[in-house]
Amino acid sequence: MTPFGAKLRQIRADRRITLRAMATALDVSPAYLSALEHGRRGAPSPGLIHQICEQFDLIWDDAHDLADRARLSKPRPKLDSAGLTPEQTALANRFARQLRHLPAATVSAIDDLLRAADGGTKPRVTDAGTRPRAPRKPLS
Repeated sequence: MTPFGAKLRQIRADRRITLRAMATALDVSPAYLSALEHGRRGAPSPGLIHQICEQFDLIWDDAHDLADRARLSKPRPKLDSAGLTPEQTALANRFARQLRHLPAATVSAIDDLLRAADGGTKPRVTDAGTRPRAPRKPLS
């Protein structure tokens, strides 16, 4: 399952909508929607993301979170190691072989390292299916 698929399923569950009803509302096939939820299809188009946000009245934070998750939901990501060092290429291949077997704590630690290398600017997808939000300031 992809981050987008998990969030889409959560939206359906929260609203108690069947897969068929959501597919009808979005004018897509139930098979396509199921494939999105289970990660058998790649990230949806920006148009479909917009449709989902409008159809289900997602607030700005949730709409942004859904779009972030779509960008992180390529079920078969490709890594081109051409031009990388031998160590980087070896790491990429080892990671591809072992990712499926890494414990959640290790995945989280690797994610933290990559985020730190990026300056901490990338959104984090948590196990609970939500992105941590900054505390809101009270209106004055």
